[in-house]
Amino acid sequence: MQNLLNKVNRFLFFTGKGGVGKTSMASSTAVGLADKGKRVLLISTDPASNLDEVLETPLSGQPQEVNNVPGLDAMNINPIHAAEQYRERMVGPYRGVLPEAAIQQMEEQLSGACTVEIAGFNEFSKFIGDESIVSDYDHIILDTAPTGHTLRLLNLPAAWNSFIADNQTGSSCLGPVSGLSDQKELFEKVISALTDETLTHLILVARAEAMSLTEANRASIELRETGLKNQHLIVNGIFDVKSDDSVASAFSAKSRLVLEQMPKQLKQLPQTRTTFRPSGVMGIASMREITQSIQDSTSLVTAETLIDTLEAALDPLEDWNSFIDGLESDSNGVIMTMGKGGVGKTTMAALIATELADRGHSVLLSTTDPAAHVSDVIGRGRKNLCIDRIDPALETENYVQSILDKNRDKISADDLALLEEELSSPCIEEIAVFQAFAKTVGKGIDQFIVLDTAPTGHTLLLLDSTEAYHREVAKSAEDLPEEVKELLPRIRDPKFTRVVVVALPEATPVHEAATLQEDLKRAQIEPYGWIINRSFAISGTRDPILMTKGAQELPFIQKVAHNLAPRAVISPWVSDELNSAENLLKLKNK
Repeated sequence: MQNLLNKVNRFLFFTGKGGVGKTSMASSTAVGLADKGKRVLLISTDPASNLDEVLETPLSGQPQEVNNVPGLDAMNINPIHAAEQYRERMVGPYRGVLPEAAIQQMEEQLSGACTVEIAGFNEFSKFIGDESIVSDYDHIILDTAPTGHTLRLLNLPAAWNSFIADNQTGSSCLGPVSGLSDQKELFEKVISALTDETLTHLILVARAEAMSLTEANRASIELRETGLKNQHLIVNGIFDVKSDDSVASAFSAKSRLVLEQMPKQLKQLPQTRTTFRPSGVMGIASMREITQSIQDSTSLVTAETLIDTLEAALDPLEDWNSFIDGLESDSNGVIMTMGKGGVGKTTMAALIATELADRGHSVLLSTTDPAAHVSDVIGRGRKNLCIDRIDPALETENYVQSILDKNRDKISADDLALLEEELSSPCIEEIAVFQAFAKTVGKGIDQFIVLDTAPTGHTLLLLDSTEAYHREVAKSAEDLPEEVKELLPRIRDPKFTRVVVVALPEATPVHEAATLQEDLKRAQIEPYGWIINRSFAISGTRDPILMTKGAQELPFIQKVAHNLAPRAVISPWVSDELNSAENLLKLKNK
């Protein structure tokens, strides 16, 4: 970590998927720089930010001095709140002018991730582009950097005219940048600073897990294309120990293998690696341990302590057989596993499909698994089970091309470029894959359909409002297929469709899953239940470090069981490779 601290530029931007430790690494870096005598401002734009807790200091929307760290100020920008204010500025003038249905649709169009990110960018830009603020600090650190999609949008000329607000092209969003034209000069200044290699360092944070490193590699390429070329990789939480414990030994071996197989371009970046800390990074003392490469000083729990506390945490949870009984109660229908990337929704879809097939039901598993390993494992000779693989990249490419072809001769080159960028937003892939899924869902009338990636509530409401309100201000999915029109009522029917939310027993994954559940409820969909996946607490490990990690999971297990899930089951971290149907069934904790 000291090597990183000795070379960083004035601006540091941390990026990475939820749960990889962005806030921990950004905070540790900030503390380390302040300890070197630097004046530092740390800004979080993460909707799930726990920066107050990490820094042990109450924070607000303005810089506050951090307790026990001279020279460090920190603040939280709530992008959800910023997006609400932005949305009202856009929609407010139309209230009483357009029908209420149209107003509702506009509000939904501006409820997506793109709008939240743009609004957050707008807020933190004031602290990057205003020299009267910047001059007070040697370093400004942003926890949660803008994506390449946002930066490309802001660099397109058409983003600053009325194109998005007025177009009827099939774009997915109602122009999240269209209400920010008065900020153009500030944004240009900020983007110029971001892409200046002498001013800005982009810090990619990942875990020693295949999906996490793949995502970091994708972000690295995407952000490099927008001009953020001065990059550094932090691989956080590496578990590399020699142990007689089978779980610890397997976990360590998997970490080493993933690091050896890291994408080539990512491997070429300057790197910082931090060791696995079972209790996470909480408090200034633990951050100083990281910056000084000191082992976690947290007291490790004993097997007796874990066993004593585990029983009470697991008591409200359902056993797997009962959970599956509920899923099969109507002998047909659709089962959707939902969750953020990396939580195991594909694996859980495969497990549910295998279990239902073994119970004698006809099952179709529709997977978007890019490696198709689920198909290889359970699709050959498994009685009652068929696999239908959907290629998200191909489906998205075909969908985007159809929209562009419809508009190529109708709009200017600048507007077409903006439309193309709008069509690269995350919800576009979701809509494209959703339409592919829709073709198979009708088969749920006489069999089980298990889908490993399902649309969010936001996407469902986009599709619903587009159809119901005759596209008065629509920007999404023109000419909806008949299957899509029929699907929404079906997935709102709890007897036909059961949504299963998948999460890991950690702070950020649980928070993100709770947000996803609220999103679904807005779309009038009540989840059937939750799966808590990859728990070390019930893995059978007797390694002190991993048992301590298991003990840290218990508050999140209890939160899911008592406050969030209508019903929940838990699945252990398993040392076995999930390369057979038999190993999949080991995920059922018996």
